[in-house]
Amino acid sequence: MSDKTRPLCGLDTPAIGLGCMNLSHAYGKPPPREVAERVLHKALDLGITHFDSAALYGFGRNEELVGPFLKPYRDSLLLVSKGGMVGIDGKRVIDGHPDALVRDLENSLRRLQTDVIDLYYLHRWDKQVPVEDSVGMLSRFVEQGKVRAIGLSEVSADTLRKAHAVHPIAAVQSEYSLWTRNVEIGLLDACKEIGSAFIAFSPLARGFLASATLEPSEFTEKDLRRGMPRFQEPHFSKNVLLLQDFRKIARSAGCTPAQLSLAWVLRQAPFIHAIPGTTSPQNLEEDFRAIDLELADAVFDETGALINNATVSGPRYPAPTQAEIDTEEFD
Repeated sequence: MSDKTRPLCGLDTPAIGLGCMNLSHAYGKPPPREVAERVLHKALDLGITHFDSAALYGFGRNEELVGPFLKPYRDSLLLVSKGGMVGIDGKRVIDGHPDALVRDLENSLRRLQTDVIDLYYLHRWDKQVPVEDSVGMLSRFVEQGKVRAIGLSEVSADTLRKAHAVHPIAAVQSEYSLWTRNVEIGLLDACKEIGSAFIAFSPLARGFLASATLEPSEFTEKDLRRGMPRFQEPHFSKNVLLLQDFRKIARSAGCTPAQLSLAWVLRQAPFIHAIPGTTSPQNLEEDFRAIDLELADAVFDETGALINNATVSGPRYPAPTQAEIDTEEFD
């Protein structure tokens, strides 16, 4: 990519950051702390400055890992976290009421060992609370100097516009990859319209596009992908058929499948950032090198035509999870 850095919250930030969730949450047993710290150290060595955490990840453990480790480098980094969806008594709870957001922020500041969070997201819009009320509370955090900029996660274009009318939304985060294109329905256009950055999480399709050995039968009990339809039959076998040609395109382009996936995401708009997650320092370096790629338009066109919402089998979430989020859906 020619634009290796992109503006985010007033900073010139590498287009690829680090999604820290994998170090504490979601895909089975987290790595030992020393392994997680090696990943964070590799990120710093590579020049990554965008570190994305959340109160939900590991029910606070991710912030307790990321905050203290990054504290010596705090002034040169973009420290990101989220509230409004947390772990309470061992259960995931979505609560966007203002008093809940105050609780979440104070807990995050304590765990992160910082006085201010650079970018703080409403992790999920609580549909029982007007988004204007939740964003109003986040705006007060900015006034208090505890948060520098606010963002939203997994929302529709309409919700983004409602929120932005209350307070500027610096960034919107949602799943975006070759196989998850929902944000193309309207959200990317809305981000461009209001001047918000867009942050693509799971840009490697939750590992599907990066791994040559991904096997759902080997997912551990707490791996979130076990409940995702695209990793279940009859969908998974159909989706695997896409990988052979995808890997051929990457080989011909002189890059890895993971790098091609990331380069494709970043090419879609100059305000897009990607935050792949990994538990491997080697994989992180591979991912980050995607910003160095200079690929022909034909490569991206072929890739996008091969893997897209029409060719991928199965919805990205089971129905109960989809009901919790506000993203537009394809017919």
